[in-house]
Amino acid sequence: MLPAAFTTPASLATVLPSSLAAVQGRQNALGLRPLQHAVVVVVDGLGAAALRAREGHARTLASRLGKATTIDAGFPTTTAAALATLTTGTTPGEHGLVGYRVRDDAGRLTNQLNGWDEKMDPATWQRSRTVFETASAAGVAAYAVGVPAYADSGFTHAILRGADFIAGRTMADRFDAVRDILRTPGPGLTYLYVAELDQAAHARGWESPRWTAELETLDGLVAQLAASLGPAHGVLVTADHGIVDIPESGHVLYDTAPELLEGVDEVAGEPRLLHLYVRPGASAAEVAGRWNAVEGGRSWVATRDEAIAAGWFGPTVAPEVAPRIGDVLVAARKRIAYYDSRDPQRTGRSMIGQHGSLTPEETRVPLLRFGAAV
Repeated sequence: MLPAAFTTPASLATVLPSSLAAVQGRQNALGLRPLQHAVVVVVDGLGAAALRAREGHARTLASRLGKATTIDAGFPTTTAAALATLTTGTTPGEHGLVGYRVRDDAGRLTNQLNGWDEKMDPATWQRSRTVFETASAAGVAAYAVGVPAYADSGFTHAILRGADFIAGRTMADRFDAVRDILRTPGPGLTYLYVAELDQAAHARGWESPRWTAELETLDGLVAQLAASLGPAHGVLVTADHGIVDIPESGHVLYDTAPELLEGVDEVAGEPRLLHLYVRPGASAAEVAGRWNAVEGGRSWVATRDEAIAAGWFGPTVAPEVAPRIGDVLVAARKRIAYYDSRDPQRTGRSMIGQHGSLTPEETRVPLLRFGAAV
C-alpha cells in the first residue's frame, strides 16, 4: 500500500496564507491571532526529528517543540517543490513544481532550482498566485529576505514574486534585515530564508558537528529576534523538509540491474526520488513492476496515475502539470539513494544529507511560534 502525503490539516501550504490572514485580522487555519506584522522563518532542511535529536543545542527552538508543533511538508520533500507550496499556499499538483529535476514542456530534463530559461518562464511555469502578490494587492507590505546569489534567479521570480527581495550574506545579516523591516510601520508579511543548515547537511550530514554549529547559530538568532519583537509582531519558524544521512554503503547503482532500465527513456528527480520517463510505446506499469520486484523492499514504487490517486502531489493535479511527473516514481523508504555508476562525474555522490521521499524524517517539520504568534 502506498503512503499518503499532506496527511494533516496543517501543512506548509497553510503557513503563509494563515500569516497573511492574521495580519488582516481574519480567521485562519493555524488559529493565529491578529498581528501587525508576521515573519515566517524558513530553515532549509530542519526536520522535526533532527531538531529533537539536537534539542540540547537549540534550547530556544526546542522549548517550543511539542506534539502539536510539527506539520507536514508534503511531497516531494525537495526545496523547489516545498518552497513553492509554502509561498503559494497550493500543492505541487497545482503550482507545477513537482520535483528537483523533471521533464519540461520542451522535452528537456530541467533543474527546478537553477535551470530556468526562456523556454521555462517563471511567470507561467509556476502556475499559482503567490501569497506575496495577494498581500501587496491588499495593501500589506511583503518582503523576502534571502541569500544575495538568489536575488534575481528564475526560481526567485517563480516563487517570491510580489515580495520586495532584501539580500543578506550571512544568517546574522538576514536576521538584522528582519529587525529593520519590523521598524517599518504598517501591516507587513516577511519571509526569511535560512540556507546554511541544508548546505551543511549535504556536505557533512545533519549528524555532523558543522550542522550542529549552524543550528546553534540559528537558535541564538531566533532568541534575539524573539526578544526584540513588538507587541503585535509574530514569528513562525518552519522548514521545507527534513534530512536523512545516507552513507556510501547506501548508494544503489540502479544501472547494474539491467532489467531496471528496460523501457526507460530518461531518469530524473533526485537520488531519493527518481522520476522515470518511459520510452514511447513502453508500458509504465511494466517498468514499475520490474522496479517493484527488485526494489520494492526498500522503496515505494508507483506509476504516475497511482501516485496521483494516492495524493502524493496534493488533492488535485492539473492536466498541464501531470506530464511533468515521471511515468514511474521510485521513492526511497530505507537509508538509500539511487545513482548511475556510468556517470563520469559521480554527480551528487559526495552528498551525505539527502531528502526527497516520504519518510517521516523528511516530511515532518517544525512549526514554532514566537511573540504574538504564540
